[in-house]
Amino acid sequence: MDTRRLPYLVEFARHGSMRVVAEVLGTSTSVVSQQIAALAREVGAALVEPAGRRSRLTPEGRRLAEHARTILAAIETAELDLDPDAEPHGVVRVAGFATAVRRAVVPTVTALATTHPQVALTIREYEPAEAHAMLAADEIDLALTYDYDLAPAALDPDLSAVPLWSADWGLAVPSEEVPSAADALDALGVVAAFAHRDWIGNSRNRADEQVLRTLASMAGVAPRLTHEADSLELVEDLILAGLGVGLLPRDRRPRPGVEVLALTAPGVRLRAYAVTRRGRAGWPALALVLDRIVRRAEHR
Repeated sequence: MDTRRLPYLVEFARHGSMRVVAEVLGTSTSVVSQQIAALAREVGAALVEPAGRRSRLTPEGRRLAEHARTILAAIETAELDLDPDAEPHGVVRVAGFATAVRRAVVPTVTALATTHPQVALTIREYEPAEAHAMLAADEIDLALTYDYDLAPAALDPDLSAVPLWSADWGLAVPSEEVPSAADALDALGVVAAFAHRDWIGNSRNRADEQVLRTLASMAGVAPRLTHEADSLELVEDLILAGLGVGLLPRDRRPRPGVEVLALTAPGVRLRAYAVTRRGRAGWPALALVLDRIVRRAEHR
């Protein structure tokens, strides 16, 4: 089996379109079709079958695509491991959500400027879905992402995630509206107490909305998701203006006039991850940055 044909199968498994695969790999649809057909002859099994006016992977094709991801990652890791220039150097492209950039990336940049000045980082602020897409397109090397335990995110099989930290989130409300005996309320009681208010979601990540709708459904109420904000500070501004309530982290001190009520039974926990393409974490520069970020997360 010629492993050089495997990327065509892997990309077809991801996109399901010969045309898109051709665009991604910078070739023609006929070349993509020929390479997959040649791979099918080499393994002695049909890998693609008609599906209406399009094509789809056969069960054998899906199984081989899974093996192909592992094979290609192993090849890339071996090439990186055998690189004679093993001293970390180069530019590591990082994208992540603002909290992770502040907590983990900026201190790492500062430290590496002294210990490894030959390693540089470029930083972009993006929400998880955006960062995952950039990683899959090889536009960045490292994505710092998050999900919630009540809204778990699916991970592309070509990506690999390392857990960084987790944090409790609560419902942020105006201080003057905190219910009496609020500490005795569970999450559903808290949500029900504010069912009459407008709610604030995230403008770039639907996970917050999914969490709120899940809790509201369990509490038997229907939330009015009226506003959307990406910035935690803007969420606070909207709350202070009396425009709604929304999720905020419990480990962050809110501004005067905002109270973050605990959500328990069920709780809401944000989970942060460092995500790379499979096989890429062996690149010395990326391995160094990833190690520093993971260690910072372990001691935060």
